[in-house]
Amino acid sequence: MRISLTPTSRVLVLSGAGISAESGVPTFRDAGGLWEGHAVEVVASPEGFANDPLLVWKFYSSRRARMADVVPNAGHHALVALEAELGDRYLLATQNVDGLHVAAGSQRVVEMHGTLMRSRCTRCDRPAFADTTAYRDNVAPMCGRCRERGRDALLRPDIVWFGEALPIGVLDRIEAFITSAGRDLVFVAIGTSGLVYPAAGLVDATRKVGGQSWLVNLEPPANATSFDHVVLGPAGATLPTLFAP
Repeated sequence: MRISLTPTSRVLVLSGAGISAESGVPTFRDAGGLWEGHAVEVVASPEGFANDPLLVWKFYSSRRARMADVVPNAGHHALVALEAELGDRYLLATQNVDGLHVAAGSQRVVEMHGTLMRSRCTRCDRPAFADTTAYRDNVAPMCGRCRERGRDALLRPDIVWFGEALPIGVLDRIEAFITSAGRDLVFVAIGTSGLVYPAAGLVDATRKVGGQSWLVNLEPPANATSFDHVVLGPAGATLPTLFAP
């Protein structure tokens, strides 16, 4: 089964944890939703950070350290090739925070949930900055700019936690792409659970404008019946042939 694109087709890709899992990145719900005995929500929420910032930083530092030897897979590279072919008629919205799409060469990327290798201040307006440090000390990292101003403020990972809104402009960019594409829209969801909104609602938005929807997953997610076409299998093996001419 292959996706047939026309000269006017516009492709919106949504990627989830499934595509990164093939590169060896643990999914967010590995080990039954626990990390070292802690519920994932405890280390991925504003409340959890307020209660124990050191524990939260230990979790994200361990994730950063594990990314050192992780590289994009054939699925990531297939999307890069598709973008090279389509140019501005392509947009990738990812729920992943591992940065593998960018590492593979994707340029038109919307990181819906932020990125692991970036930090930001919890107090000042300092822009989020690249940060690959896996903090090992028993002191949570502090904002250098705030310290220069004679005050203390914690740094936090630049990631959207449970209960937080998406970054400003993220949904606007995706919705504008869908609206401008209309019936020429081809929506492809890859490796998603179909449970996390607003991403899980993109298939419904596609239907409203008259576009076609495709799902590529190892197994049917919660919203599988909402898609026009379902392709079961690993993204690394499926995507290079799915978009082949």
